[in-house]
Amino acid sequence: MRIPGATALITGATGGIGEAIARVLHGRGARLILTGRRVEVLEPLARELGARALAVDLADRAAVAGLLEEAGAVDILVANAALPGAGRLEDFTQEEIDRTLEVNLGAPIAMARALAPAMAARGSGGHLLFVSSLSGKAATPLSSLYDATKFGLRGFALGLRPELRKQDVGVTVVCPGFIRDAGMFASSGVKLPPGVGTRTPHDVAMAVADAIERNRAEVDVAPLPLRVGAMLAGVAPVLAATATRMSGGEQLAVAVAAGHRTAGRAS
Repeated sequence: MRIPGATALITGATGGIGEAIARVLHGRGARLILTGRRVEVLEPLARELGARALAVDLADRAAVAGLLEEAGAVDILVANAALPGAGRLEDFTQEEIDRTLEVNLGAPIAMARALAPAMAARGSGGHLLFVSSLSGKAATPLSSLYDATKFGLRGFALGLRPELRKQDVGVTVVCPGFIRDAGMFASSGVKLPPGVGTRTPHDVAMAVADAIERNRAEVDVAPLPLRVGAMLAGVAPVLAATATRMSGGEQLAVAVAAGHRTAGRAS
């Protein structure tokens, strides 16, 4: 997929990772449509990048349909918006559960369903990119709701990719680990134990752009030990859970969940 001149729709552009993705794709020549709920952040960014700003609540399915109609022809979808969903399941109201499922999983699926046929019909290719997480590969304590959405998003992307291959529409899933400076983990205010590596929002943005251009199926954005740990979790989940517990991972999960509750915002 050629980025220069392509129209890219980026959800969650008001978060640190979404903003970094917008800046990198703008730098590579894309025409941007930026979405988010925080208008006071969205509109200045759009003005700076010469982009269209469309405020939308992705938990509202009718609003999502209206967004797609107003956006028009889209060549690249970057489904980046997400809610944290960290904490004990019983601490969430059903409304909070439904909202997290809709924003993190339902809306990206609905947008892909609406955009992919038009991408294929234009005959010039297109690309659907979904920002999942290493939590979509390795379940973590006190994150059952978030893990469910990220496992689901990753599975959806990997399943959709072969469906759209003959239609010349690429599909990618990007799985960040701990991201410093901005984004969901950074907003929790939690300090990682020594030796646990992080990446930056710009690292994620560069991985997104490169994956679109190369039509890569899946990209992890994390230091090698975290990528290996996620791989181990896929092969031996019980062993991985034991290792997490013995290394203090449960205490870290408690702190992250508390931080997300305090922050009360999406990445």
